[in-house]
Amino acid sequence: MAIHLFNTLGRKKQAFAPLVPGKVGIYSCGLTVYGRGHIGNFRAFLMADTLRRMFEANHYAVTQVINITDVGHLVGDLDGGEEKLQMMSKKLGESAWDIAAKYTALYFEDMKKFNMLTPHVSPKATDHIAEQITMIEAIEKNGYTYTIADGVYFDTSKLESYGQLSGQSLDEKESGARVSLGDKKNGSDFALWKFAPEGVERQMIWESPWGKGFPGWHIECSAMSEKYLGVPFDIHTGGIDHIAVHHENEIAQTLAARNCLEANFWMHNEFLQIDGGKMSKSLGNTYTVADLETHKIHPLSFRLFILGAHYRTPQNFTWDAVGASHAALGSIRNTVRDLPKPSDADAESMAQFMERVNDDLDTPGALAIFYGVLNHVSMERSVKSATLLKMDEVLGLALEDVVARPLNVPSSVEKLLIDREAARSNKDWAKSDEIRAEIVKLGFDVNDTPAGQKVMEIW
Repeated sequence: MAIHLFNTLGRKKQAFAPLVPGKVGIYSCGLTVYGRGHIGNFRAFLMADTLRRMFEANHYAVTQVINITDVGHLVGDLDGGEEKLQMMSKKLGESAWDIAAKYTALYFEDMKKFNMLTPHVSPKATDHIAEQITMIEAIEKNGYTYTIADGVYFDTSKLESYGQLSGQSLDEKESGARVSLGDKKNGSDFALWKFAPEGVERQMIWESPWGKGFPGWHIECSAMSEKYLGVPFDIHTGGIDHIAVHHENEIAQTLAARNCLEANFWMHNEFLQIDGGKMSKSLGNTYTVADLETHKIHPLSFRLFILGAHYRTPQNFTWDAVGASHAALGSIRNTVRDLPKPSDADAESMAQFMERVNDDLDTPGALAIFYGVLNHVSMERSVKSATLLKMDEVLGLALEDVVARPLNVPSSVEKLLIDREAARSNKDWAKSDEIRAEIVKLGFDVNDTPAGQKVMEIW
């Protein structure tokens, strides 16, 4: 079945053709580990995870690389200001290395909570300084660099195609720039290697042919993607905020060093808005997994929420909206528990489902097919369970934990159910409601059906 993806490089949907038949390499910009990843970060990571799952459902052998930025990312994402790990080290009074280790560990814990597949490679920038230096040397040898007081810079005026990803010419970028040039030749020029400032103690510093310092933010992704996927590779993903600067600069670096594109397809997800506005630390709305759990929202419910919008459309997060997704997932789980063990998936439903996800990850359309199967009244029940499980290989809602697995009701709840049934037989409705409240406190609920009391998990 054909796969079509929107390629930011060209700004249109294109038929996907792998560089190597049956294989696909995907690189995604990961977390800068100076703090815990927020739900905006995870919209991008979940999009990349769904992309990988889609390819695997199409029987591709996938190599997924998601980097960890633990050095070089300056406040403001440009070349001025303080490096984020250094900044957090001063603020917390902990070493930059310890901060990076702590938030890297939390990042992997959060990935598991969202049921993300573990990337095949999660390279750290600090583990690949040699590769970054080697690539900078190649860029320098080919005539694209110059050195000023604070570092080695890429001369964007030397690259005729600079701006091809964003669709802006260099002149347009320069006229729109609102940054002080300082000693830079052009406003769009960017640091490849930053020198350690005199009189400023740094914890992360390395020797290089140009002097002691640390790599720029952009060079890490060009160097690490080349190491693990080669150049060019198939697909690079990230948020739309990376298009104009970070990804544009990655492309420039690889072109200057290797005279080829870094990746053939560039895919970008839109922003996650909060209550109709911007997510920002100053507004206190950069919510994390911990915030979801505090509000009794399971991370998988957030995953379902994210799947409900196309990755290329802005999505508005509200607690009511994600609460609705939480309730919907709870209902799905309770419904599929009653299904029998799976037999064979329904071929027609699966074809419809794959048609949707293969069309530029149309997850809202895929969910519509999923719900159609879930609510199908005449589909053979073992076929239904098989079909839903097959679809969930792409959706990632961990339904394998609940399909055809009746709820394990503890003896304490069983006893309360007997007492409640007795109260209902005596038409003591107040007592019945009182017992139900006790059942709810234990994490279960009960519905009265013609067949008797039905216990459900509170999700």
